[in-house]
Amino acid sequence: MTQQGVRWTADQVLALAPDASSRKAGSRLGGAGPWSQTGSSGEGAVWGLCKGSGSKPYQTVIDVADAAGPAYKCSCPSRKFPCKHALGLLLLWAGPGGTAGPESSADAVPDGAPPPDWARQWLDSRRARAETKRSPSAAPERTAADPEAARKRAERRAERVTAGATELERRLADLLRGGLATAEQSGYGLWEETAARMVDAQAPGLAARVRELGAIPSSGSGWPARLLEECALLHLLASGWLHRDRLPAPLAATVRSRVGLPAPARGAPVRDVWQVLAQYDTADSKLTTRRVWVYGERSGRTALLLSYGAAGRAPALSLPVGLALDAELVPYAADPAAQGLRADLGEQFSAPAPATGRPPGLTPAAATARYGEALRDDPWVDTWPTTLARVIPVPAHASAPDSSTGFGSGSGSGAEWQLADADGDSALPISPSAASRSGLWRLVALSGGAPLTVFGECGHQGFTPLAAWADGSTETVRL
Repeated sequence: MTQQGVRWTADQVLALAPDASSRKAGSRLGGAGPWSQTGSSGEGAVWGLCKGSGSKPYQTVIDVADAAGPAYKCSCPSRKFPCKHALGLLLLWAGPGGTAGPESSADAVPDGAPPPDWARQWLDSRRARAETKRSPSAAPERTAADPEAARKRAERRAERVTAGATELERRLADLLRGGLATAEQSGYGLWEETAARMVDAQAPGLAARVRELGAIPSSGSGWPARLLEECALLHLLASGWLHRDRLPAPLAATVRSRVGLPAPARGAPVRDVWQVLAQYDTADSKLTTRRVWVYGERSGRTALLLSYGAAGRAPALSLPVGLALDAELVPYAADPAAQGLRADLGEQFSAPAPATGRPPGLTPAAATARYGEALRDDPWVDTWPTTLARVIPVPAHASAPDSSTGFGSGSGSGAEWQLADADGDSALPISPSAASRSGLWRLVALSGGAPLTVFGECGHQGFTPLAAWADGSTETVRL
């Protein structure tokens, strides 16, 4: 809350929910009925007491001005963050359109009240810890590294990775020699055992790609072709490592990064007003990964923030879509695989506020060309952040691939919708995974046949829409 009365929208609040059940339970607590002693302050705090099943109400307080996204404290026993009480309180506090909403909402969570003692203690404690971390005196003393010891460690690890890549090449050759049908018969155990060997070889990048292969057999029509494509990319990566001394320096650096060797060096912090374009989670049995895309209003730079959480727990970083924050991002300048995209959130200079603009966009043809350039620099890139301008979601027809994009609109990709250029004849197919989500219908409803600006990820299966803006509007619609 950078100014008195500025509040989030209900969509921005619900985007913070760790899962669908929390979203549903929080929505039920978004009315004034169970709440008492609620309030909010200009310092970015919201608090209240929620009546539960026990004799004492739950004490809930939220710091919406935290640099890494909202922080929560609730006396309930839930292990989810945010819990349903925090979501309900934020919904009660939120106003439509990102401004102070109807009078009933402002009355339910009044502005300007001093926090009660239990809320103030928690707020003061966490902000004192944040100041301590920012203090130069809090920086740990670093001992001088031994260059010779570091060189020897790097050589030993390179030898292990080389042994792992050599074994992986043999296993891929055995698979192709025996036929892809054997992958379906062997089950996932074959891939998990191979991935474990890559972990032993200290090549986590190879291990992650091997595990992805295990999910392809028997995954639906056309799985042998998809498996062959992924095996080819994995072979290209292993072969690139084994012959890295013959590669141009930039490509060799990309291979090292994709194999999993660390790139610890960072670039200089970039201060800007960063607009939060999209946020979504992917999860496996061990880890939840949160991807947050942001756009710098002054620099015109798109950046990716990654955050991780143990299985079943939401990652710590949470930035509501449609807000903007004046902050520094620290780029991973030495990570070629990130292609200048990945960054960490640094110091924040104000609380998040509703965004007042949107990123400029490309035509579908120009977006495809840009994705091709990214693949040229990094053949293993999965998706590329793209904003499309003046496109209309329309059903795709079963036809030959669009000559202006190179993507198949109805053959092979399984896409049933596409984003067509309102002023030209090019189009991008919407990826099958996106076409099966409810967000597609929000996109179609928002358009109503009129042009939109759409942000998403462009990949080899098509375009995945993540956020959209109606023509002439700056309100971000999360898809």
